[in-house]
Amino acid sequence: MPLRSIVTFLFAILLSGAAQAATILVWGDSLSAGYGLRPKEDWPTLLQTRLAREGFRHTVINASVSGETTAGGRSRLTAALDRHKPDFLILELGANDGLRGLQPALMGENLSAMIQAARGKGAKILLVGMQLPPNYGPAYTRRFHETFVEVARSEKVPLVPFLLDGFADKPELFQPDGIHPTAEAQPLIVETVWKGLRALLKG
Repeated sequence: MPLRSIVTFLFAILLSGAAQAATILVWGDSLSAGYGLRPKEDWPTLLQTRLAREGFRHTVINASVSGETTAGGRSRLTAALDRHKPDFLILELGANDGLRGLQPALMGENLSAMIQAARGKGAKILLVGMQLPPNYGPAYTRRFHETFVEVARSEKVPLVPFLLDGFADKPELFQPDGIHPTAEAQPLIVETVWKGLRALLKG
């Protein structure tokens, strides 16, 4: 094969590898699954648009399941990691643990196990925290939120402290159930997640 052909062939291989987009797996519950929204209104879909606008070629895969707990997410994660082979994992689980009054310690164990599993597959992780309304009691709500902080610290992963930051006290941005954000709130969630994700992507 002539030298020029060899160089062209090798260059094409390099371009092909560079063109392969990294994958971001969103692993969450109904807050990420788009519960009550029309198709393409959910924040993971809007995140895909934001990535393109910022010059990132990454592909977002939203594998979130409404009603999911950290235990359920933990049981499903290994198969999802093998299937999607993500470069990044956005871990948004725990809200349903809190709403059901489950032990924060068990939630923390499940979150840590999922982080370790994803890291073992070569993925970088962004942990997304949650807060509970005050009617769950100050002791439980404080311990619940602190668990996310402790997991992020012990596992050395970046943390978005609160998915609904900036609008949790605005009922007009929630659906009639008072739990799930409206379509109008989804861009606000993207901005919150982006603050943690951007540095992770560049790092």
